Amino acid sequence: MTPIGALEASSLGQAMRQWLWLYPSVETVHLVGIALLFGSIAILDLRLLGFSRKIGVKALARHVLPWTAAAFVLILPSGFLMFTAHATEFIQSPVFVLKMGLILAAGLNAALFHAIVFPSVEVWDSEEMRKLAPPPSVRISAFASILIWIGVIACGRLLAYF
Repeated sequence: MTPIGALEASSLGQAMRQWLWLYPSVETVHLVGIALLFGSIAILDLRLLGFSRKIGVKALARHVLPWTAAAFVLILPSGFLMFTAHATEFIQSPVFVLKMGLILAAGLNAALFHAIVFPSVEVWDSEEMRKLAPPPSVRISAFASILIWIGVIACGRLLAYF
């Protein structure tokens, strides 16, 4: 038996499939986490695209990024639990593979933003500079983030149908 098959055959995988309210409850936690994650990221990304320029990016990031982190606390374990229920099916699904690839792309986009673009926030988000649109690198990163996360959400929904 493969490790994926063993995971699915485990008592945890069996419970996720057999207990009437377990899978729907875990899925609800996952969906709440997704809403919190996308909501917090979208608020920051919309600001990075140039909306709500009166609000400083650094202050907004300090406010929303803890919510983003909290969302991952809900999403990761709930996603793993749902995976255990249908691991062999999911691992063979091109939609699941695409979803995981998009999540990696979102992480890479965020890492590049925080390592390369965000360190200069004091310059491009200063009081005087807020009258101008954010630099192209900021807007590209924000736009990519929104598109990637929409793709992740779409793939998550499509898993039920493919």
